[in-house]
Amino acid sequence: MACTCVVGLQWGDEAKGKIVDLLTQSHDYVVRYNGGANAGHTVVKNGKTYKLSLLPTGILCDHMKAVIANGVVVNPVKFFDEIKSLQEAGIPIGPHNLFLSNHAHLIFPYHIEEETLGEEGSGKAIGTTGRGIGPCYQDKVGRTSGIRVGELLEPKYLRERLRTIVPRKNIIFKALKPDAKQFDADALCDEYLVFAEKMKPYITNTTHLLHRVLAEGKNILFEAAQGSLLDVDHGTYPFVTSSNSSTTGIWSGSGVPARNLNRILGVVKAYTTRVGRGPFPTELDDGPQGIGERIRKTGNEYGTVTGRPRRCGWFDAVAVRHTAMLGGVDELTLMLLDVLSVVDELKICVAYEVDGRRTTEFPGDAFLLEQCKPVYETMPGWKTDLTGVRQMADLPAAARAYVARISELVGKPVSIVSVGPDRVQTIAVS
Repeated sequence: MACTCVVGLQWGDEAKGKIVDLLTQSHDYVVRYNGGANAGHTVVKNGKTYKLSLLPTGILCDHMKAVIANGVVVNPVKFFDEIKSLQEAGIPIGPHNLFLSNHAHLIFPYHIEEETLGEEGSGKAIGTTGRGIGPCYQDKVGRTSGIRVGELLEPKYLRERLRTIVPRKNIIFKALKPDAKQFDADALCDEYLVFAEKMKPYITNTTHLLHRVLAEGKNILFEAAQGSLLDVDHGTYPFVTSSNSSTTGIWSGSGVPARNLNRILGVVKAYTTRVGRGPFPTELDDGPQGIGERIRKTGNEYGTVTGRPRRCGWFDAVAVRHTAMLGGVDELTLMLLDVLSVVDELKICVAYEVDGRRTTEFPGDAFLLEQCKPVYETMPGWKTDLTGVRQMADLPAAARAYVARISELVGKPVSIVSVGPDRVQTIAVS
């Protein structure tokens, strides 16, 4: 039995989808355990590009069965939109290979309105995707207003719940903004009961399902959404997501004890990106002709979900060493190395300076990270197209030295180097 986790070690968008796709051949089930339709996973397979945000990317492999576990928050519209999109692309999706937890929480239209009002009135917006993810998780932990997927199958109970929840939401919205959108509980119930009929074949107790397949000796691949620096407990709070996006979320988000894991792959870009607000010590905010913009254009650094341009900067070894430690990572996969071919000279952040004092400890809290100035180590670039390279020995010496230095600074071996989006543009490090 093999239980593997693929987890991002930066602020998300590390190209985890490609690594999940590579690992599917040796696994039977793939599990999303956190987040919702705010995630963005892009996979290039057989020349086709697939963009997913809610469904696990591992579902693109014919033999795989996919699980959306209890730690995920689900918008039914996005759920069926993605199923339809994949079916139209010739990918067989149905209740035979996709399972939805009855304990996952549901996103309603009022969650999206709540998020909009929260961002507008916060004074210092987080920079969310506007998909209602945060307010749904707030209702989940607040207990009185959270609604689970399984409740869709109980029409009378669902209507009673919404008739209690919606009027309270309307009062709050109107107090925050006099012309805020107002919602009708019965209309929402009728809309979601239509979803219920379509979702019913997919809904099951996924915790019981996963423990059954574990007992059968099946191999499970856990697919994290976002990145570890966005983890609600261990990331750059408050500029984080609303779930545990590191490996810490597996047990609570799926019901599978973490001790079942026997391989954890930490995915990192060869540089660093971030979407939305929050501190970013190594950011290259150097104008339209600068290195940051060059990296953005070459790496197509725009959000899969929002289309927003990603902020780009040098590799931060302090941050990645912290998240690798936090996640119990066994090995690193280094992605988008080919993008750095456009840079003459590279920098790696090896420490921070705070009030004249040097540290290699990552602070976590946003207000503390804002005070950190990066201490850089400079390395030569290679200015060579890497997209056709398939062996480590064929990489330029400067590229091999860069990979080795990242491994040394993080304290973990690099097992895979990616030099392009396609599956074949992958180098296995012996």
